Amino acid sequence: TVTQEVNLLNRITTNPAIMLASPPVVALGSPLNFIKIAFAGLTFEELQEDYPFLEEEDIAACLLYAA
Repeated sequence: TVTQEVNLLNRITTNPAIMLASPPVVALGSPLNFIKIAFAGLTFEELQEDYPFLEEEDIAACLLYAA
């Protein structure tokens, strides 16, 4: 739903002074593009093994933002 999408997108922030303006996941500082690229070749479980601080909602927010 639209409300769910808005809630997910609230996890994304942009700041031109941080990470060359690549939007990080809120409170994680992980650049959106890095997660998008990493997820392209990995399952969520594989990605979470390498980056246990990521939540499923963080990845969903990144994919929604990228779309």
